Amino acid sequence: MDFKELIAYRKAFSLAMEIFQVSKTFPKEETYSLTDQIRRSSRSVCANIAEAYRKRIYQKHYISKLTDSDAENSETVVWLDFALACNYISKTEYEQFYNEAIEIGKLINYMITNPEKFGSKPNSEN
Repeated sequence: MDFKELIAYRKAFSLAMEIFQVSKTFPKEETYSLTDQIRRSSRSVCANIAEAYRKRIYQKHYISKLTDSDAENSETVVWLDFALACNYISKTEYEQFYNEAIEIGKLINYMITNPEKFGSKPNSEN
């Protein structure tokens, strides 16, 4: 299986693209702060899932990359909090993005707690 087939990856990629689209409307003065940060963190969720999947033979590396992905997902929620507080996104958009991020977090945590279901082997520690 390719990492692009993972539900967590697909949902994270979709959320990153939704955030990219809405962040195009953020004020110009946010370009190198909030806009950049929210785009980076949301994209990092996907990148870390992909890296984790490719390192799945080494369970500690696999889990480490997935915890990085989970952390980036949480960071994205913080930036969404700021976007809402600054009135750059609506409450409806915020709730949609927040709920998607929560679902992604649950999927990532499932991957962390069930590494063997994704081809990770406990004796493959390097």
